[in-house]
Amino acid sequence: MKRYCLLFIQVAFSCLIFAQAVPERLSSIPHKTQVGASNMPHEIAPVTAPFTMPQFKRPVFPSRKLSITKMGAKRNTMSTRAIQSTIDRLNSQGGGIAIVPKGIWKTGRISLKSNVNLHLEDGAELHFSSEVEDYRPAVFTRNEGIELMSLGACIYANGQTNIAVTGKGKLVGPGQGSVRKQVMEVDVIENVVPWDKPVSERVYEGYNGEFIFLPMFISPINCKDVFIEGVSLENTAFWNIVPVYCDGVIIRGVTVNSVGIPRGDGIDVESSRNVLIEYCTLASGDDCFTIKAGRSKDGLRVNKPTENVVIRFSLARKGHGGITCGSETAGMIRNLYVHDCVFDETGVGMRFKTRRNRGGGGENITYERIRMNLEHTAFNWDMLGSTTHMGDLASRFPAREPNELTPVFRDITIRDIIVERSSQFIKINSIPESPLNNVTLDNISVVSDKLITINDAQNILIKNASVLSKDSEIRIDASKNVVFDKMSVEVQATK
Repeated sequence: MKRYCLLFIQVAFSCLIFAQAVPERLSSIPHKTQVGASNMPHEIAPVTAPFTMPQFKRPVFPSRKLSITKMGAKRNTMSTRAIQSTIDRLNSQGGGIAIVPKGIWKTGRISLKSNVNLHLEDGAELHFSSEVEDYRPAVFTRNEGIELMSLGACIYANGQTNIAVTGKGKLVGPGQGSVRKQVMEVDVIENVVPWDKPVSERVYEGYNGEFIFLPMFISPINCKDVFIEGVSLENTAFWNIVPVYCDGVIIRGVTVNSVGIPRGDGIDVESSRNVLIEYCTLASGDDCFTIKAGRSKDGLRVNKPTENVVIRFSLARKGHGGITCGSETAGMIRNLYVHDCVFDETGVGMRFKTRRNRGGGGENITYERIRMNLEHTAFNWDMLGSTTHMGDLASRFPAREPNELTPVFRDITIRDIIVERSSQFIKINSIPESPLNNVTLDNISVVSDKLITINDAQNILIKNASVLSKDSEIRIDASKNVVFDKMSVEVQATK
């Protein structure tokens, strides 16, 4: 067996070579059979985090119940008006539980109202319309980090308090109708929606075949005390569960399947605070768990961070990234704690994304006790993007003068991690004028094809790491204070 370490520049490096063994401290990291929706308990356990978090409790709704059938809903028939009337009547009476019984029910956009729990009984399926007309009129929403007026979400709410979607039923997204055919694909969104125009005039309603912005699946906006539990979601047109500008969100025991759907993110937390996500199982067409905070100039105008978010005991089964911060970062992502999760057969494990024109960034982020089986890189900082979407801004050089749209990632702690398979251990492609700063990876066991690439970073500490790799190369460029402390590398022989 050929064993050696090839070290490049500007790094203090201590490399010990011996057989890989999982340290005792990693023995408590869960396996995939121990996390996810099938393991959800009824009660919500106390939350502990490296920052102050509220203690979450199950919401309380009036005992009043009303079935959608009482308001005229019929199986296999468009019943939008009956379903909405059920919610509206309960809301007018002070709240209650809107029951969706067993069977297939067809609907357009539904708007949740305060103190109402939309409850899908076991065997109930809500099938959402494929046609744009069933999502009109346009509503205030945020799409890919930019405010506008368009279809909103299949299950939508704006400015409501104490709302819920619960039960063992299923939500099925739009089929192959005008919703998917009229999607905006002419350019990236910041080049299409005029940021300097009032939001009320940024209307995309899809008349005469004009493009629309795809509806999310469940997206409350400007809401307080949101509870989503137990339901399954499949065939979304766009992102699945997306709280926007919300305070006090609990998402637990949810199952998502959007594999094969472009931009089919699992759960996106956008410019919201005090969020608990637990015991969820996501198989996604894009990133699984995603943290966002607005995009470019419009995101800076709004300037709302995502903060105080805990993700625990969850399973990412398929997706581009297990947990991704960005790429919309304008309002800042801070106080994120992800622990006791499993990413199984996802692409990248921990992904940090932003772009030169996105603004904001991320800070005070902690990941621990996570098991990953990956197709691609374990720890990936992608802060430049591709020339296809970013043009010259994706070129690393020349460095630009920092401005209000220059993002930053800093103060990140990653510890107690098992990577059972990956294409590369660490890949850092930061921004030369805004280097990645202050990252610690501690107590990591990794199997990877390649080792480490670091461009434009400072104060990076990798310690107590055990790596089994097919490659022997570490490349570091334009970086400083990169320290390897008690790192073992075993390089597999190649034929």
